[in-house]
Amino acid sequence: MTDSLEILATGAAAEAIAGHVPGLVEESFASRLFAQDATLWGPEAESEASVRLSWVGLPRSSRPLVGEIAAVRDELRENGADHVVLCGMGGSSLAPEVICATAGVELTVLDSSDPGQVRAALDDRIERAVVVVSSKSGSTVETDSQRRAFEAAFEAAGINPRDRIVVVTDPGSPLDKDARGAGYRVINADPDIGGRYSALSAFGLVPSGLAGADVAELLDQADVVSDLLAADDDANPALRLGAAMAGTTPLRDKLVLVDDGSGLRGFPAWAEQLIAESTGKEGTGVLPVVVGGTSSAEVADPATDTTVVRLVSDVETDDDDSPQDDPGSTLLVSGSLGAQMLLWEAATAAAGRILGINPFDQPDVETAKKAARALLDAPTDTSD
Repeated sequence: MTDSLEILATGAAAEAIAGHVPGLVEESFASRLFAQDATLWGPEAESEASVRLSWVGLPRSSRPLVGEIAAVRDELRENGADHVVLCGMGGSSLAPEVICATAGVELTVLDSSDPGQVRAALDDRIERAVVVVSSKSGSTVETDSQRRAFEAAFEAAGINPRDRIVVVTDPGSPLDKDARGAGYRVINADPDIGGRYSALSAFGLVPSGLAGADVAELLDQADVVSDLLAADDDANPALRLGAAMAGTTPLRDKLVLVDDGSGLRGFPAWAEQLIAESTGKEGTGVLPVVVGGTSSAEVADPATDTTVVRLVSDVETDDDDSPQDDPGSTLLVSGSLGAQMLLWEAATAAAGRILGINPFDQPDVETAKKAARALLDAPTDTSD
């Protein structure tokens, strides 16, 4: 796996890069993004964007977490607690899952309220368990129910839950207030980051670091490419990737993601959520599709509305992007995990600019959460 970021585009993807990147450079999109300019996506998005851009600085601002996480991990392990369980949904669980899988360390992810899955997690080495309860809003119903289940399981095993549960949430959230009031260990995340952009924040680093992943190295990988991604230059990988994702004409609105020996285990699933929630709105967007391998039909014989992204260990860049050589639309992308997390976040922000949408709001997600809470709050009909 290369430490640098490399992208090779062919076909319609290369044409989109040639057509859109010069304009993004001309308007200083990259430098303004990394300066947290909330006006980049128009006046309707400015309010939301103004409190959602701290992720651009996480490779450096998250550095103090490294020592804090190591101290907590060492303390827990001295007391025999080394089996890490993450209770979290969506953006709170996907990044740690990828980080730990890529690092080859064990992390049990409980991202479901399915009784069978919850019971299996409760029955698995409870005497050695460390539970990370992770919720940005602090009001995710599934995560709260999982926390309560582990509290009961620890008490039944004669273990003080306060010794084994670590809470990660935004400062001032309902979970933050409740957990601190109950005496739990709480690590606050930067509140000016959306969940799907939180991979390099406390949400990604705390469970991963407690499980044994080298989170300092992850931040180093992202830090090395930060200046590259902030540069107003035609070679900026984030501008090129964003243009290829969202700038094809006509729009190829299916983005097939396939791992082709990158070594980044589970990365396509993380990128899928980032792209889908960020771009799928207002009647437009890019639909990411994760496939199991390069022999899949979506890769071997892609449709005309599709761009195929192959995540590889190294990109051969001897040839320039060549739209004339490929009647389809293909991207090869390589880089370390930390570098690619920052790359895809910046590229998704650029894609939002090209599509003319706000890449930081999530209207459908909020609607679903409200519907779930309404169902749980509704009185139960016991007449039967």
